[in-house]
Amino acid sequence: QVQLVESGGGLVQAGGSLRLSCAASGSIFSANAMRWYRQTPGKQREWVAVITTGGSTNYADFVKGRFTISRDNAKNTVYLQMNSLKPEDTAVYYCNAWPRNVWGQGTQVTVSS
Repeated sequence: QVQLVESGGGLVQAGGSLRLSCAASGSIFSANAMRWYRQTPGKQREWVAVITTGGSTNYADFVKGRFTISRDNAKNTVYLQMNSLKPEDTAVYYCNAWPRNVWGQGTQVTVSS
């Protein structure tokens, strides 16, 4: 069974940093791009970043220059390094494998002002 398990969320002050991890089971990494999304209560889930199987990356405008996505294929893990965090980055962050379209359970990130 393919699973994605996020970790690394927590409470941080504005301007601080966190690194999220998403560990995958199975062979999902070899055939899927990995994406991070986030969601706040009452809002739709929004895309944050993507990394392809070849290592190409792309970011939503609101995180460009602050967040970095990376992947370690040997560990079947994708990371999201988040720097210069803002209160508006507060959300539950989810990882997703595409096109398999598998989701993790999410990890809460809270940024205090």
